Amino acid sequence: MALAVAIVGSGTQVSAHHSTANYDYSKTVTLVGTLKKFQWTNPHSFLQVIVTDAKGKQVEWSVESGSPGLARRLGWAPEMFKVGDKLKIVLAPIRTGETKGTLKSVTLPNGKTLFGPGNQGELPNDLGLPTLKKSGQ
Repeated sequence: MALAVAIVGSGTQVSAHHSTANYDYSKTVTLVGTLKKFQWTNPHSFLQVIVTDAKGKQVEWSVESGSPGLARRLGWAPEMFKVGDKLKIVLAPIRTGETKGTLKSVTLPNGKTLFGPGNQGELPNDLGLPTLKKSGQ
């Protein structure tokens, strides 16, 4: 009986997390805009950014990033973001064509670049993240 409960319970947890298949990782969109809101929340953080489109219209983009735990490991802190900041954002767009995407990187007003989960594991070598030694090293 305990085994059945464990299997059912674990299936519920696994299905609770959504897929990232809704983003087109073969495409990259670069935005320059003004931070409207920063949500440092689980399970994903979000940047709401106002961008001027090609027609001169103000458009809001919703940019999904990782969890606060992941962001901290990548060098983020919530106080780095202030409403009104001018940001350069690189993202993988959502497949529906809406003004949404998953973050590859964001460049802050001070020139510091932070990375998000949209990089799909392709982070620069100079981040200084801890790594595990391979056996035999």
